[in-house]
Amino acid sequence: MATQFNQSEQLAPHTSEARASYSLVEVTTHSPASIISSARELLLEYGHFVAAQPSVASFCFGALKEEAANLPQSYLDQDGGAILALADAHPIGFVAWRSLPAPELATAWELKRLWIRPEGRGSGTGRKLVQAVLDRAKANSKSAVLLDTAPVAMAAAYSLYLRLGFVECPSYNGRSLNGIVYMRKSL
Repeated sequence: MATQFNQSEQLAPHTSEARASYSLVEVTTHSPASIISSARELLLEYGHFVAAQPSVASFCFGALKEEAANLPQSYLDQDGGAILALADAHPIGFVAWRSLPAPELATAWELKRLWIRPEGRGSGTGRKLVQAVLDRAKANSKSAVLLDTAPVAMAAAYSLYLRLGFVECPSYNGRSLNGIVYMRKSL
């Protein structure tokens, strides 16, 4: 069964004054097929967006399609997970995380694939998803959360990361790509 939390929280979508019923659902192998399907759909939307950005140096959509097809196992196999955000039971956001293979980063997680649909932007959904990963990282005794982002293509996400205390850092995965910024938040 999917783990749900923050079910009673109310967020106002930026396109309307109406308040949506908001929940975060952890995507697991026991999640209903509709939850897994929605998470896959959002992950692929993220991929299409990134692939269409001229400022993003390198992006392998084929690898992301495989990642989506194997969701949630693609993150569970890397000691991570995924969370789906719902507003009035409609999927509006997604985030994932994983452990990093480098031994010197064994106490860190990598935040991956934050995506908010246009109707959910400005509602605080991105903040709630990132905070959920940070909370899990702390509960799992992680010392840091790392991520990479493209500030030109994803200005709102980059700004959110800065507000949440992430700072720019050197590349942690051995490659530095043009247009990509690497960030770290110590816990």
